[in-house]
Amino acid sequence: MNSSSLHILVLLREVTDPRPPAKLTADGYDIDERGLRRIVNPADICALEQALCLTEQFGGSVSALCVGPARCADILMSAYAMGASRCVRVWDAAFAGGDVVADAQILKRILEIVKPEVFLSGYRCLDCGDDPVPALASASLDIPYVNAAVKLVANERHEFDVLCKRDRGARQRVSVSTPCTLLVTEDSCEPRYPTQGAVLKALEQSVELWGLAELGLAGHLIGEAAAGLDRERLRFPHPNPRRVVTPDASLPAFERILALLSGGIKPREGKTHVLSAEKTAARLHEILIAEGLCNGSQ
Repeated sequence: MNSSSLHILVLLREVTDPRPPAKLTADGYDIDERGLRRIVNPADICALEQALCLTEQFGGSVSALCVGPARCADILMSAYAMGASRCVRVWDAAFAGGDVVADAQILKRILEIVKPEVFLSGYRCLDCGDDPVPALASASLDIPYVNAAVKLVANERHEFDVLCKRDRGARQRVSVSTPCTLLVTEDSCEPRYPTQGAVLKALEQSVELWGLAELGLAGHLIGEAAAGLDRERLRFPHPNPRRVVTPDASLPAFERILALLSGGIKPREGKTHVLSAEKTAARLHEILIAEGLCNGSQ
């Protein structure tokens, strides 16, 4: 490896396509797998493309990582087809039930083993939004990380000039040197489309499988045992539709429009009172007397 080459690790995550409707399992703790469509997180694919572009410019290698069950091997085959030189799938049944703190312990251990100069991933997941796991793992190893990177510019000294997305459309430039973690946005680049030959060649590659033995993690540091929060039942919010009554056709057009804009619900007796100030005060006084909060002489 020459002085300008880079060793880059890219985290690819499996997400749920939000378009098909999701259903809960009978116990209410998980999402029912039936009818769900699993895809690669779009921002992670952009991170892989950024990694490949960097190695084409400076040389080096790109390793793709996926933490998940056997079906995630298809994600890593796609990474091979795009140009990754090494693919690793990490999984063990003991990982189940963990939260972001427990997942960060797993990723931290992987970073300690692989020791990449640059760790790349998407800054958020399509189905659940922001994912703090890469940032937590990097921070625990004192590795600087940059979030919401839109554009990466590197030099031969392995220094990055990163353009980041900020609130309300603002942009910020950040300079960082390796080792570092860069979390890119899904619009930071246009991922390449692998050729048919690259796809066929990827099928000949093998995916490394790491478990607890390869990671060397204790059971109390992973999964449900390491979770900081207890699992709670899931539930979808109940819809609360607003009743809209068809306006009376005999009313003037202006009043029908007002009825539609107000939802068509008329004030009901006992809920809305339209009285003068004097009558309102007298009515409040009667209510206070009835509740025993004051007597009639006050």
